[in-house]
Amino acid sequence: MYVTADGFNSRDVASLLALTSMSTKLMIAMEDSVIMIESSKTGWKKTYETLKGTRPQCITFDPNNPNRAYCGTLSRGLWKTDDSGQSWDSIGKETISNSDVMSISVSNLEGGGKNSNKGFNTVYVGTEPTAFYRSDDGGESWDKMSSLNNLKSSSSWSFPPRPWTSHVRWIESDKTKPGYVYAAIEAGALVQSHDGGRTWIDRVQGGPYDTHTLATHKKMLGRLYSAAGDGYFESYNYGQSWKRSVEGLGDHDYLFSLAVDSDDPETVIVSASQWPSKAYYVEDAESLIYRRTSSSPVKDTEDNNINDKEEWKLVSNGLPKPTGMLISVLAANPRIAGAFYAANNRGIFYSTDSGISWKMLDDIQWPKKYLSEHPWALAVRED
Repeated sequence: MYVTADGFNSRDVASLLALTSMSTKLMIAMEDSVIMIESSKTGWKKTYETLKGTRPQCITFDPNNPNRAYCGTLSRGLWKTDDSGQSWDSIGKETISNSDVMSISVSNLEGGGKNSNKGFNTVYVGTEPTAFYRSDDGGESWDKMSSLNNLKSSSSWSFPPRPWTSHVRWIESDKTKPGYVYAAIEAGALVQSHDGGRTWIDRVQGGPYDTHTLATHKKMLGRLYSAAGDGYFESYNYGQSWKRSVEGLGDHDYLFSLAVDSDDPETVIVSASQWPSKAYYVEDAESLIYRRTSSSPVKDTEDNNINDKEEWKLVSNGLPKPTGMLISVLAANPRIAGAFYAANNRGIFYSTDSGISWKMLDDIQWPKKYLSEHPWALAVRED
């Protein structure tokens, strides 16, 4: 690895060249609409703003169908697009009984069922009240995976702002194991299935209670990353056991989003705050982004062992001041090493050096109304 005169190493230069030579599309779920941002050789541009008035909650691309994406909304159900977000169709209304669609995931490894030749990957959807659905034909039909609600822990699931109910906050399809899928219940459990949602394994002792974002990595079998309201957790054995790692976060151990470098499973960024009001309410907003990667060994304060993880380090270069910034939603570029994106009420930011420094997408005009909005989801596609 070489270092240039301005301090960039060869990996950073490669990432920057890739970003300028490929087309990146960002789909962002704002509080009341979905916006599509696209890169080109001349810069970034906002191409569409759609689904206005639907209160989008989650969004994802189909990795094997470049123009297909799905969006879940609050009270308006599930939507799909086949033209990269220019137009949307409502789907699943006949089967998905709850109109509050809170989470969605498209499997990288599971295609449609044996009787389907549609060419779409398996789609998983979670709702409020808690229910779990899957589709193997691109959303034309859905099956409810009812066994999730039979888990022993289900009687304790409760979302604090609406304690009479709960929802599936996040779904993660494992990037290394077909059929392995994880569901984060807000709040009360992180559960998993090894057969595509047909049967479920309940939460384990010591695991995260309030996972907001869960990630797996294509280069690390068994590795799970959890950004939770009760801190940061990792598992190396498909969630059979967990370790809480918050050294360096200080008082900012309320986590919302995370992203893992697509080429380096040891480099992780998280968005953090002290508590929910500082994360989601602009009047009290104060949030930060932290980064962690492999480095020299540090002592683990919990069990006094030595591990090879660096403490979390605050990232500030190129980002807005924490005061007034709502907690960020984060994403990694799936094809470009070291490329990260962050969206919050102050704008859209990107990093080409694995999250060390950031730049604002200043080609994008950021309307005044967005300054008080918290983006809920961010999906990235690379063409």
